[in-house]
This record gives sequence, structure tokens and C-alpha cells, in this order.
Amino acid sequence: MTTSRPPAIRLVTIDLSFHHAAAGIVRAVLEQYGVNVTEVRRPHEAAFQLFREGEADLLCAAWLPGSHGVYLDAMVDPFERVCVLYTPFALWGVPEYVPADQVLSVADLARPEVAARMVKRIQGIGPGAGISRFSREIIDAYGLAAHGYHFENGSLDDCVSAFEQAVREQCWAVVPLWQPQYLHWTHRIRPLAEPRGLLRGMDEATLLLHASARERLPVAAVQALRALSPGNAEMTRLDFEIVREGRSALEAGRRYLVRSAHPVA
Repeated sequence: MTTSRPPAIRLVTIDLSFHHAAAGIVRAVLEQYGVNVTEVRRPHEAAFQLFREGEADLLCAAWLPGSHGVYLDAMVDPFERVCVLYTPFALWGVPEYVPADQVLSVADLARPEVAARMVKRIQGIGPGAGISRFSREIIDAYGLAAHGYHFENGSLDDCVSAFEQAVREQCWAVVPLWQPQYLHWTHRIRPLAEPRGLLRGMDEATLLLHASARERLPVAAVQALRALSPGNAEMTRLDFEIVREGRSALEAGRRYLVRSAHPVA
């Protein structure tokens, strides 16, 4: 007697904690339908390269159209936008104790009395992230380098540590961040107005699936994935659970499905 093998799928996840959180939900759904998931995590550019080259069946998650649309321009094979998991947006923010009547917009950073107090190093994450590209454009567009500001790439830990050190010391500082992100779970961060639109507005964090891989998934599993929409607040919560409470992404995803009563097999 022969038995059919369980379906298998290859998932590539952008290697940042909130992307891990989203992938945890996707994996938790697929395991309910007996799908074996092999997950790899890569930086932005490498993740999209694997997906474009057919080395991954699913990608979690593309921020479209603003942040990650450029990575899909060279996509030849057909793919599907399975669901929108949340609606992210990039921001330049300041801690809540920085007075709003003095620092309300990015342009205010160039005012002499503000520049005199601000930390000039704006610590970002990797160069492939949309917020990194946007931040360099902002530095140029607003002439902030002339006032001593400079944007630096680094790891997510570098970015978070710089912000939390500024808060501990009650310094005036800018954090190039995004929603959802776990810092918002414990800190009040006020986004600065950026009227030139260089932060690109709100995106849709979209789960992508190679069209050729859909036939390997149970129909009900695809339907369950299409029904996913945890949203920004829930993703911030999951990100916090993973980074600050030490849960695995898959465990956090399972907990989300129970908490949300998401329909599964």
C-alpha cells in the first residue's frame, strides 16, 4: 500500500523580526493542513532574489507598492498576491517627550535651535530596506547634512539600541522606523510630518505565492491563507512577543490563530 507524501512548500522570509512574526502565522496555518514548510530567512535583496529565481514558493512579505515594488520589477514567472497581512508605513519619529510645538515635521530638524539639541546620527537598518532608501533621500531633500545630520546603516539591534539609549538619556533623537514594530508596544513614538511624500505612504504587506506552486497546496489551505489579515496592532504585539518575550515565531503564530479564532482545518 502506498501513501501520498504530505505537500511541501519553500518559504523565504525577510530577515527582520516582524517579518518572522508574519511568517509564523503563515506556517501555523499551513501546518493545520499538513503542509511541510521549509523556511529560510534572508535580507531584503536576497529574499526577493530567491523568490524571483524560483528557489522559494512563498515570500513573506512584500511591502507593495512603495518599499519593495522595485524588487519585483524583474519578476518573470507569474505569482499571486495571496493576502494583505497588514498595512505598514515608514516613518521618521521622535520620542514623545520631544515637544511637538518645536519638532512637528522633518523640516523642523533644520531649525538652528532644534539642530543644536538633536542627536545627529540617524541610526537605521540594512541598506535594502525601504526606510533606509527613503531616509537618505530625506537627508538630501531637506538639506539636513548641512546641519550635521547623517544616516547610517546597521542592524535592527543597532537601530533599536540607539533609540532606547536616547530615551534613557532623554536626548532629542530621530528614529527611522516603521509600523508595525515592537518598539511601539512599549514606547510612544511621534511620527514627524514629511509633506514631500518621500516616505511613500502606506503599503500593503503582501504574501506572495508562485503560481506554479499553488497546485501543491490543498485548496482549503490557500483559502485559509487568503483569509489572513492580522493588522498592524496584532503584528506589533507578535513582534514584541518574539523579540522581548522569547517566543518562537511559530509559537506566536499558533497563539494568534487561537486568539483570533481564525478558521483552520
